[in-house]
Amino acid sequence: MEFLKAEGLGNDFVMVQGAEPTAEQIRRWCDRRTGIGADGVLRVSRPDHREAVARMQYWNADGTPAGMCGNGLRCVARYVFDGGWSKERLFTIQTPTGMRQVEILDDGMIRVELGPYRVGSGLRIRGRSFTTADVGNPHAVTFVEEGSELETVPLRSVGLALQGHQSFPEGVNVEFAAGTAHGFRVRVWERGAGETRACGTGAAAVAAVAFQRGCVGSATEIELPGGPLAVELIEGVAWITGPAVLVFSGTIPDRTGNGETRASEAR
Repeated sequence: MEFLKAEGLGNDFVMVQGAEPTAEQIRRWCDRRTGIGADGVLRVSRPDHREAVARMQYWNADGTPAGMCGNGLRCVARYVFDGGWSKERLFTIQTPTGMRQVEILDDGMIRVELGPYRVGSGLRIRGRSFTTADVGNPHAVTFVEEGSELETVPLRSVGLALQGHQSFPEGVNVEFAAGTAHGFRVRVWERGAGETRACGTGAAAVAAVAFQRGCVGSATEIELPGGPLAVELIEGVAWITGPAVLVFSGTIPDRTGNGETRASEAR
């Protein structure tokens, strides 16, 4: 099977066409020591609806499916546009959460619609206050003081603990956010993947919670370990703008067992 490695702000993916992968295949491909290495797997196929030019599916590195992946959507948009699936810079991609518009900007950045967002209730867990949010997948956002505290928060232990919490029966993405002059610095623990260098829906979740509290306007910048994302909240719908890079392509061996994945630089 042919694959393409793609990344958006260091949030990286194995992208495939063809048959829907199994959970075991996904775990094997995403393994950073014995596989290709990625935070998740994207499958690109022809859409079921006329208004879309492509269909996107996404699975976390542990093989579990997710409804939306913002960085993954930008990578799919880049692949679709560069591959000539669309001659227009503004087009629609079918996702598990519905039809989503994407736009290839003149500067190479990609603006994508994540869909409706919803800010939920407040929770007190492990001595911290969290606010729930949904951006096509579940999030728990907590705010900390700017400075060294963001670098030393127990992201891994809290992220793992919240996966088993009764409020999140299907797991949850966890965001620690610290205010800056332009927006927020954020670290994210993604369900099924662990800490990642960027999370598009996580950036939107932080912006949505902060917007509801009156801390920011409808447009803000979220600085992630992999770089900045611009977030816009327009009439209850979240949009993000950032880069997407096709890194390299290769072939996944047909059989499980010994064998190397042959890779070549993406064009």
